[in-house]
Amino acid sequence: MPANPPRLRARVATFAATVLAFGAAAAQTLPIESSRLPPGFAIEEVARVPNARAMAWGANGTLFVGSRADGRVHAVTWPAPGYAGAPRVRVVASGLAMPSGIAVRDGALYVAAIDRILRYDDSERRLDAPPPPVVVTDRFPSDRHHGWKFIAFGPDGKLYVPVGAPCNICEPDPDRYAMIARMNADGSGYEVVARGVRNSVGFDFHPVTGELWFTDNGRDWLGDDSPPDELNRVARTGQHFGYPYCHGGTLADPEYGARRACRDFVAPAQNLGPHVAALGMRFYTGTQFPPRYRHQIFIAEHGSWNRSTRIGYRVALVRLDADGRALSYETFAEGWLAADGGVRGRPADVGVAPDGSLFVSDDHAGAIYRIRATGR
Repeated sequence: MPANPPRLRARVATFAATVLAFGAAAAQTLPIESSRLPPGFAIEEVARVPNARAMAWGANGTLFVGSRADGRVHAVTWPAPGYAGAPRVRVVASGLAMPSGIAVRDGALYVAAIDRILRYDDSERRLDAPPPPVVVTDRFPSDRHHGWKFIAFGPDGKLYVPVGAPCNICEPDPDRYAMIARMNADGSGYEVVARGVRNSVGFDFHPVTGELWFTDNGRDWLGDDSPPDELNRVARTGQHFGYPYCHGGTLADPEYGARRACRDFVAPAQNLGPHVAALGMRFYTGTQFPPRYRHQIFIAEHGSWNRSTRIGYRVALVRLDADGRALSYETFAEGWLAADGGVRGRPADVGVAPDGSLFVSDDHAGAIYRIRATGR
């Protein structure tokens, strides 16, 4: 059913005003004294990186950072252990279309740039003279709507790549959109792993079972409190997670829900907050944090853009039991959203550093934060 034109114009105007508001806001890093963490943890800014999105670590301790609006990929190194001292931030790729997603394997940097995956060989040893890119594949759609990607290599050695829906709500080609695919490192062996995925911008693999878990952003314009964002678990290849017919496991879409029932799809492992914009997620695999955090899930919640009262703008924690069932969903770190509703930053990704601390990227403030256990 076509959208009502005045209503559609109002939606577009709201979106445009929100984007302008975010863009016009002063890029201020998180006031450390205003952050809130569980007892025994501390947060510190360790680098400034423009429009910092997905993060990936090189074998020698280099932090690679993608971007969405900046068109560049950066490499960050520190002069002293513990990420101390003034970091050196280099541009290792530029002029790309939304290079949000990055991955590192066998010394090569892989970059997702809308319709293609590029590879920069021997990248960590060539930070001052980056190599020219090699096109791994250019088979993906060129749509910019939900076209930016998060990528990662799985325990099977394959590169996993999501493709978002080219719309808020529609019924796109299921072999090209609203899904997660995987391929060999050279681009061959392409196959779809999961369908019915509106827009996943973060996923990881369970450190014991190897199962793929991913965040998914719920559709817009169903009210402040509906539908939820989702955390999903892929038990087998080819499962369908509901989009565009069902949201959150139980909510039939008002436009497409009559076509297929919610019972036909895989329900979320955990429903997240409505419109929190859950992006990067990682299982905690380090040993610096207390044992109760081992193999639990941290999620970067980028924050709502079209909700009357803003929510998200935090790092959330989903606790799992020994069988991988979600037990709770709670706040781990906050402070990016001020008490008066002002936005200080927007977490975009989380990553476990080699020393076991948790890094958080912030594309709004252009910052990288480190959360560490203090032992107190």
